[in-house]
Amino acid sequence: MRNPSQPLEGNPSHPSAGLEFSDKGTAGSAPSSRQQKALDAARNILALTEENLDREGLRDTPKRFAKAYQTLLGGYALSPSAAVGQGIFPSEGPGLIAVQDVEFYSMCEHHLLPFWGQATVAYFPGTKILGLSKIPRLVDAFARRVQVQERITQQLLEAIRDLLEPRAILVRLEAQHLCMMMRGVEKQRSQTATQAVYGFDQLAVHEREQLIRLMK
Repeated sequence: MRNPSQPLEGNPSHPSAGLEFSDKGTAGSAPSSRQQKALDAARNILALTEENLDREGLRDTPKRFAKAYQTLLGGYALSPSAAVGQGIFPSEGPGLIAVQDVEFYSMCEHHLLPFWGQATVAYFPGTKILGLSKIPRLVDAFARRVQVQERITQQLLEAIRDLLEPRAILVRLEAQHLCMMMRGVEKQRSQTATQAVYGFDQLAVHEREQLIRLMK
């Protein structure tokens, strides 16, 4: 069984990769078995409300649900290497590279409710750097799954480490969780922060100070 803390390789056969949806599946055919499961899941949830599922506002909701979850769970179809593509380049120097406040949206695996926030990814390069737009793509590749915030944080660190072999990495996420806001303790202003660090002890003092400033 796969350890969920390890980055997933892209899997085009994963259910989330097969939810592409039109009124009658592909090229006029009936919905695929995966699409049908998504439709049935939406209908089963709606049936619990005892609403009239044939009324105008709900008639197409199962199809909208399936299309939405194609996006919300789209990260399963992407490996880290696919997310960055050709966006790895020779390093131009040893200085800190930081991309801050990258917005992300994910689904809590415990309640299937959204959580969202900002990610900061910083690293001291070795011989390779990432194109700046590739860091948000990596964030989305891991966030658009059923997840926990702690795992996204660790997966991002491991992906950067494996792709670039940098001298040091900091990943920090801050997020709000609807499972704490809409239900349970119902705390509206709480923020959850998680971070992972690699190679900190190998840095010079002034370089450590740069990372510490990003941790706050």
